[in-house]
Amino acid sequence: MIPGVLTVAGSDSGGGAGIQADLKTMLALGVHGMSVLTAVTAQNSLGVQGAWELPVEAVRAQYRSVVDDIGVQAVKTGMLASAELVETVADLIAGTDAPAVVDPVGVSKHGDSLLAASALDSVRTKLLPVATVATPNLDEVAQLTGVRVESEEQLRRAAAAVLGFGPQWVLIKGGHLSGDAVDLLTDGSEEHWLRAPRHDNRHTHGTGCTLASAIASQLAKGHSVPEAAAAAKEYVTGAIAAGFALGGGIGPVDHGWRFRAGF
Repeated sequence: MIPGVLTVAGSDSGGGAGIQADLKTMLALGVHGMSVLTAVTAQNSLGVQGAWELPVEAVRAQYRSVVDDIGVQAVKTGMLASAELVETVADLIAGTDAPAVVDPVGVSKHGDSLLAASALDSVRTKLLPVATVATPNLDEVAQLTGVRVESEEQLRRAAAAVLGFGPQWVLIKGGHLSGDAVDLLTDGSEEHWLRAPRHDNRHTHGTGCTLASAIASQLAKGHSVPEAAAAAKEYVTGAIAAGFALGGGIGPVDHGWRFRAGF
């Protein structure tokens, strides 16, 4: 049986992030990707030109349609847009017997807001407590906790602040720091430092979506959280290295890099 992974996220019409990136990642990692669309964006390599969230009823119906008939081995969340959608999705995940990877998307790669300010408290109190793994970047850590990270040593403080909201594990992504790309995975007792060389490539659209989907895919295949995170880090590092120009701005990572590399 091929494991099934459900992404609950927004659509990126340019294909580099969101639902599109999630499904490409899942295909590349050998799982069956399914989707619950939460919002539609008009988006390209230059930024987000518009966003329209779907009604709560549509999101709930999509989720129930997949889970009640097909079932899932993991769930991944991305853009949830509003407090009402955040709370709805949190309730759905709480009633699903599968690991959940929460990517608390706040802004796009171009700095466009993808989460209403009024939804932040719902992310803290409803969504993070049902997460098996939360995967915030440093901007999202600051948005959620007020903790600002400027060095590798401060990643522990950021992780502790996010864990305070209740996820089982947190992966603090240190990609915005200088030097090697260093992430900290911890459950509050054990630590795993994930390091990779930094690639000089501006085409990194979709990295957060891709990493979270890769973790969910590995969890669906039965790997532990540390194993899943390490494998996901390796996959996304390769995808960043192979990122390519698309349009006039920031291009996407290459989700199919392993196919083109002859794997």
